Amino acid sequence: MFRLDERVAIVTGSGSAKGIGRTIALTLAEQGAKIVVADLNKEGIEETVSAITEAGGTALGVEVNVTDKASIDEMVAKTLETFGRIDILVNNAGISQKVTVDDMTLTDITKIFNVNMFGLFLCTQAVLGPMRKQKFGRIVSLSSVSAKRGGGVFGGAHYSASKAAVLGFSKNLAREVGLDGITVNCVAPGLVNTDIWKSLPQEDALQVISGIPLGRPGETKEIASTVAFLASEEASYITGEEIDINGGSHMD
Repeated sequence: MFRLDERVAIVTGSGSAKGIGRTIALTLAEQGAKIVVADLNKEGIEETVSAITEAGGTALGVEVNVTDKASIDEMVAKTLETFGRIDILVNNAGISQKVTVDDMTLTDITKIFNVNMFGLFLCTQAVLGPMRKQKFGRIVSLSSVSAKRGGGVFGGAHYSASKAAVLGFSKNLAREVGLDGITVNCVAPGLVNTDIWKSLPQEDALQVISGIPLGRPGETKEIASTVAFLASEEASYITGEEIDINGGSHMD
């Protein structure tokens, strides 16, 4: 189940060893997808590509700035030139900043939205043409528990707002492109076991864990497995949805 053989997947923000994107790229590759490793970090791109190819997968590394339309168009062109199609887009690239509204500046808000929402919009818009042409597409975007519960540990109000915007944008888009064979869904991770989490002081870490019924942070593989499901044929009748992956720290 959940095989992605011969599918072509772009995963933004998949060059960093510290986040979820690399695990998503590796997991989709394990399921048979050909992966476009898209990131600003050239060294990180090379590391992710190597990890995929050493495991027997197929990957193309592309340097991309998701806030730059020309850069995104070039990424899409390289993908089509190399693989001939685009089946899956995972909008994973994102940034955060811990700052109060009192101390926040317009520059802070603009920077967060430029990556988390406007960059996601540009990447999504760029792949719609190829997906419509082939009458198939899977768009999976990463939101956050912060979008639903009003903040968390790491981000400010602007981060929460940007991730809430991802949910609204995705639901509307799902209505627009359903008849084209394209599904649009989100995953909303809670606390995940990354370097940011590991850097928390023990007292703060214990406080966070106390609010999670499962009593632990999530693992990047748990997020990636859900993305793989949403990208698969088995999820063909799921669109306009978000899946919460937070150990119970927020329940709708």
